[in-house]
Amino acid sequence: MDDLKASGEGERVWTGGCLCGGVRYAIDTRPEPISFCHCSQCRRQHSHVGAYTGLPRSALRLLTDSTLTWYASSERARRGFCARCGAGLFWEAVEQAGAERRITVTAGSLDDASGLRVDRHIFVDHKGTYYDIGDDGVERRTSTGEVVE
Repeated sequence: MDDLKASGEGERVWTGGCLCGGVRYAIDTRPEPISFCHCSQCRRQHSHVGAYTGLPRSALRLLTDSTLTWYASSERARRGFCARCGAGLFWEAVEQAGAERRITVTAGSLDDASGLRVDRHIFVDHKGTYYDIGDDGVERRTSTGEVVE
């Protein structure tokens, strides 16, 4: 299938995967705007800030997952990555309230993220001391969800 081929409903199918191709996925809905996460776990996993886009779990289809591994990074969440090339791919809350489960996908693992934009920085109160968040006009939230200037 062509990565940008339209589905039968005329909407784009978003595709992506890891560096080595052991994990490939398709997303059947438009992903949400991208969030930059500054928490210590994202900085460790991605060697800097994490960039994620959220979507309903039901919209994510794994096309190839022979090297997909899940790591329980806390009691609250697990992270999906490729066991062969190490690419970080997913973040998912373990327990989710509400009718529809959600998952986040790393923006860098999308084949083509055109049309998506960053709309917020999160966990800014946990950012690394080695960098500053420039004045980019994007909303900033703390770990408690408080919007900060």
